[in-house]
Amino acid sequence: MTSGQDNAPPNYAGFWIRAWATLIDLIFFSLWTLPLMYLAYGDTFWTETKWLMGPADFLINWVLPTVAVILFWQRKQATLGKMAIGARIVDATTGEAPTTRQDFIRYFGYLASLLPLGLGYLWIAFDPRKQGFHDKLANTVVVRSSDQGKHPEPAADQAGAAHEEHPR
Repeated sequence: MTSGQDNAPPNYAGFWIRAWATLIDLIFFSLWTLPLMYLAYGDTFWTETKWLMGPADFLINWVLPTVAVILFWQRKQATLGKMAIGARIVDATTGEAPTTRQDFIRYFGYLASLLPLGLGYLWIAFDPRKQGFHDKLANTVVVRSSDQGKHPEPAADQAGAAHEEHPR
């Protein structure tokens, strides 16, 4: 026999708590990207107005953060910011850790969330499962850590197609 709490829906991490996690991540990444950029470009780093200063800039600000984020997701299901707020990324269907494929889709899906004036991120505030566009593309949700392994509730458009639960 299971308790009623075991059948409770997951506690999805909403817009504001995820915004805090993003701020923590930005601070963390800045703590190592800014010094590396200064080492690579010296004082011109502070005055240069180019969008991309050169190969070291691309490596430090694009490649390394991409690799770091995906590795964090693979190992911890969260970045440092999400760990700080007690949240994890899980598969929206199973509640288990996302696949590597889902992690890559989710990461590059950030562009889809950003491009229409950040609407894909703002969508988190209004979505019943608190999914941004990047989460929807990757079929992931962000839940509070205590909810890892809980099966997320089906999305409204999948509710009719959800399978019936069978007694164990």
